[in-house]
Amino acid sequence: MAFLEHFKVLVVDDTTTSRMLITDALQEMGIRKLAIAKDGEQALRMMMDQPAHLVISDFNMPKLDGLQLLKAIRSYGPTRTTPFILLTGKGDRELLQRAISLGVNNFITKPFAPAQLKKAIEAIVGVLK
Repeated sequence: MAFLEHFKVLVVDDTTTSRMLITDALQEMGIRKLAIAKDGEQALRMMMDQPAHLVISDFNMPKLDGLQLLKAIRSYGPTRTTPFILLTGKGDRELLQRAISLGVNNFITKPFAPAQLKKAIEAIVGVLK
């Protein structure tokens, strides 16, 4: 349980309902250190100030979209290797290829089940206990 006590996740989505669904699923997994951003710009400021161990971001957002946020996080030394999961409402192959080229670690298509989110996280950080 020590890992989950210190594991901080930044959830980035411009929709309140989506943020609630994601944070509820994370809390069910035992992840308690959660930071919330309503858009990519806010998320980037938060990552520059107090980086999270994992970013879960929607793609389609105002100001900075998910790919722009991913690119900015990958461009900043202290956050360059931070795991990043992209959420998207469309399984567009071109979008996914662009995300992969920018260094995304995993992606999930909305709507998603909590088990899918857990599997995506565990593929990056290992089994959550």
